[in-house]
Amino acid sequence: MDSNLIRIAYPFTIIPSRLSNSSTSLLLPIPTNSGGGRLQKLRNCSAQKKNNNNKVAFDEAAYEAERLSLDAKARQSMAETSSREIQNAPSEDDPKAWKWVIRKRIWDLMEAQNIAQNPRPVHHRIPNFVGASAAADNFAGLEVFRVAQCVKVNPDSPQKQVRFLTLSEGKQLLTPQPRLRTGFFSILQPGTLTPSTIREACTSVGVAKHGRPIGLDEKLKVDLIVIGSVAVDSRTGARLGKGEGFAELEYGMLRYMGAIDDSTPVVTTVHDCQLVDDIPVEKLLIHDVPVDIICTPTQVIYTNTSIPKPQGIYWDKLSPEKLGQIRILRELKSRIEKETGQKLPSGPSEKLPPTAQRRR
Repeated sequence: MDSNLIRIAYPFTIIPSRLSNSSTSLLLPIPTNSGGGRLQKLRNCSAQKKNNNNKVAFDEAAYEAERLSLDAKARQSMAETSSREIQNAPSEDDPKAWKWVIRKRIWDLMEAQNIAQNPRPVHHRIPNFVGASAAADNFAGLEVFRVAQCVKVNPDSPQKQVRFLTLSEGKQLLTPQPRLRTGFFSILQPGTLTPSTIREACTSVGVAKHGRPIGLDEKLKVDLIVIGSVAVDSRTGARLGKGEGFAELEYGMLRYMGAIDDSTPVVTTVHDCQLVDDIPVEKLLIHDVPVDIICTPTQVIYTNTSIPKPQGIYWDKLSPEKLGQIRILRELKSRIEKETGQKLPSGPSEKLPPTAQRRR
């Protein structure tokens, strides 16, 4: 095992007594010179219009158009990255290329066998799949779901039914805002929704419209995490996402908040064809999140994973570019450096998709 791949890289610790009075700065809107500034403005200011009753209304079309634009640019960037890393890989031991090889195999298979569902193509996405609702129903039968009061679910299409079942069962739903560029997490309370708005609240627009944004100082206990996957190993619980690393960042920040710990179950819902047996555990990085339970349309698998769960944000894995695009991470890094009196490291530079055009 390569120790350079698994070394502990400055996981943060909580200093509650000294951090409890700094929540207001975390809730400020993203300035226009940071990644996602335009999308944040759409949410907070210019995405609002007045209706006939002179009330401020959320401009759903503008918000969704901007989100889709950012999503398309991100997928294009990931496609370029995967192609470059696979082509330039010096050997099968390359620390990045092997992940892209597995991802591409699964994406190609799902498209070729017509297992993929819209949005298509599924390449460079958490792939939506035939039977996603059946996998969600299997998830809803889990004991850990039955007893959970607050469930964190990723915002991707194949987990839409999971989000619906969470709200319809009267549980709190915690969902990250798209790519963390427009903020942090939003929380939805089922008591504030009607039967006619629950479906809407399960979409990205609905989360922005009905959810309450929270900051790092929110007092929150998350009982269950649902995470999207491109591929997952049923023998070990090793998982691959689409390659952007947001699931790992979200997990690390929830650890910081004290909202989760090692005992918090992590579940993924996937198609059976996404089950693989060739994710090398020894090549996983310290921030990769393993899963405890896999729900497919046909089965529930308890992995009994022995892979350690991340303990926080590993700053030497986080590129300056990604840090520059995510305000909540910059706030967190500044906060920890102030409290510890030590400068945290930065990860290697990377090429990221361009942010949306900004109005001057």
